[in-house]
Amino acid sequence: MSADKMVGDLSKSEAIEELARLADLLGKANSAYHTEDAPVMSDAEFDDLKRRNTAIETRFPETKRPDSPSDQVGAPVSDGFSKVAHAQRMMSLGNAFTDDDVAEFAERVRKYLGLRAAEPLTFTAEPKIDGLSLSLRYESGQLVQAATRGDGEVGENVTANARTIADIPQVLTDAPDILEVRGEVYMSHADFAALNARQADKGEKPFANPRNAAAGSLRQLDSAITKSRPLKFFAYAWGEMSQPLAATQSGAIEKFTTLGFSTNTLMGVFSSVEDLLAHYQRIEAQRADLGYDIDGVVYKVNDLALQARLGFRSTTPRWAIAHKFPAEIAHTLLEDIEIQVGRTGALSPVARLKPVTVGGVVVSNATLHNEDYIAGRDSKGQPIRDGRDIRIGDWVEVYRAGDVIPKIRDVDLSKRPDNSQPYALPTICPECGSDAVREEGDSVRRCSGGLICPAQAVEKLKHFVSRAAFDIDGLGNKQIEAFFGDDQLSIRAPADIFTLEERDNATLTKLKNREGWGDKSATNLFAAIQEKRRIPLARLIFALGIRHVGESSAALLASHFTTWDALETALKKTEIGQGPEWEDLLSIDGVGAVMAAALVTAFHQDASRASIDRLVAMLDVVPAEATSSDSPVAGLIVVFTGTLEKMTRAEAKATAESLGAKVSGSVSAKTDIVIAGPGAGSKAKKATDLGVRTVNEEEWLELIDRNP
Repeated sequence: MSADKMVGDLSKSEAIEELARLADLLGKANSAYHTEDAPVMSDAEFDDLKRRNTAIETRFPETKRPDSPSDQVGAPVSDGFSKVAHAQRMMSLGNAFTDDDVAEFAERVRKYLGLRAAEPLTFTAEPKIDGLSLSLRYESGQLVQAATRGDGEVGENVTANARTIADIPQVLTDAPDILEVRGEVYMSHADFAALNARQADKGEKPFANPRNAAAGSLRQLDSAITKSRPLKFFAYAWGEMSQPLAATQSGAIEKFTTLGFSTNTLMGVFSSVEDLLAHYQRIEAQRADLGYDIDGVVYKVNDLALQARLGFRSTTPRWAIAHKFPAEIAHTLLEDIEIQVGRTGALSPVARLKPVTVGGVVVSNATLHNEDYIAGRDSKGQPIRDGRDIRIGDWVEVYRAGDVIPKIRDVDLSKRPDNSQPYALPTICPECGSDAVREEGDSVRRCSGGLICPAQAVEKLKHFVSRAAFDIDGLGNKQIEAFFGDDQLSIRAPADIFTLEERDNATLTKLKNREGWGDKSATNLFAAIQEKRRIPLARLIFALGIRHVGESSAALLASHFTTWDALETALKKTEIGQGPEWEDLLSIDGVGAVMAAALVTAFHQDASRASIDRLVAMLDVVPAEATSSDSPVAGLIVVFTGTLEKMTRAEAKATAESLGAKVSGSVSAKTDIVIAGPGAGSKAKKATDLGVRTVNEEEWLELIDRNP
């Protein structure tokens, strides 16, 4: 799959597929973080995905999507607040993770400005507050509007709530007629602990961390609730203003202080990268004692005239960067290891820890990744932690990656109990009793139960009804979860969807009479289900949720086999790693040994086969479109090898497929034509040995009438 490949190994078609996946993941993460105040991934994971997205766009600029995460800041506003269009866009910051990144940032600035190394250039450095961005608009000294970042262009109107925060002045004296003050709403550690204590006393759910508490408090629809929460505000930037505050960044922040805003006393002005990094280290050393959460240090060019010259990229300023902190560390006792089964069947070991505070958050669980990590080796068998394994009863070093997801970094062997035993991951799924197997090349052990495993079933059902699969109107994630737990109208396998109306007719507690349903919505759902009994082959293949088989792979399989019967017959006959059927499966361009093995396994396991057979018996599977008889290569199996000079390999493949040819990745006796460019090697030789027709690129283009 493209998600598993290094960027440099991606083809253009794989890059397009991977950018679609990243856009979806990052979009959901942005919405969860900025709109719902409920992060679904760590900052570090988000940063890694965004860097991968940027790297792919850099390598294949023509594949950049209109909704590229590179062009997005924050997320759309929720429906609970009126919208506010920012007079000047609220930007995000680029990130630095190493000292070298900071040096490169300073060098980029100098190069852009044409400054020699000897010419003076100063930067400010200040803590990066981990809170919620807020823009305050003052007109004639009066606070008239407060808005969240939103997507950078449009935010939420939280004026009434902002007026309840003591750090935010209601009136300014000696200020420009128009002034937008920007900064961060946050909550101190002490106030956060007190708030969670009150939540516990009332029997309400505690907040996960101070950032979530601050964001949730500011975005209350009832400003009285916001007023009851101990929110604070640091000012550090500005938007629209009718006249400048100062000539420098540091001077503008000093002006904020005189206007009555709280500003961070740890801001400093420095003239070298070495001084910036030294201040970064000083702030990092004080981090635990600050009383509020920070996740890095922000560097900005101090001269505002130079800032104006440097300007902005699409979403970030050229004159500023955020230098992120590494994860924080603590030591505690590993009391137990439990196994969780994920939606792909992965058995994920979770460490149950003696609760310990890491970065202001109480941590009691941590991920252990997989059995290799526990055993003290990486996926290639090389030692990590100098080969030290992790055992129940160990004292371990815990850190929070990106300050969100706790992980175990190391173990203290001096405190290991004498009777400790190495930990072995189970070979039987704890949820359904199916074999838990580890495929060659896979870093995790997985339950083989598929749809019969309850831990996997709900997520697989959600996949089954997703937009690219059956896309049943009125049957989304929320409905799947409800039906899964229903005693009378349960949906526990895909086939159950198509018996829902029949079972509803036979029960006294009709769906239309249940909460959230009515006569019309129930009727519409049943009609939508009936409509999807007729389904294209490619959609069915994708909907089955077979590991490694994505949308594009499903389309390739549908194009190759054309009908469900042909696909089913072939896979029933196929043995992993041997035989002509296996070779035929591998000959499909884009199908490798890992995907082929997953397909064969799905069709050879009794439980999954029974579920598939029951489903298909209720469907009318539409064959893949027949190839055009007008094309001279329609229905032929072709192989491209060597270097193509007039088009890319991806373009050649797409052209051949559009003309009805089947593109294979390997040469066999079934191959009709091999197109050999310069540098063709073993494939061209094999074609000669088998007597397969071989042409050069020029001859191929003449054959398909595509020569200019």
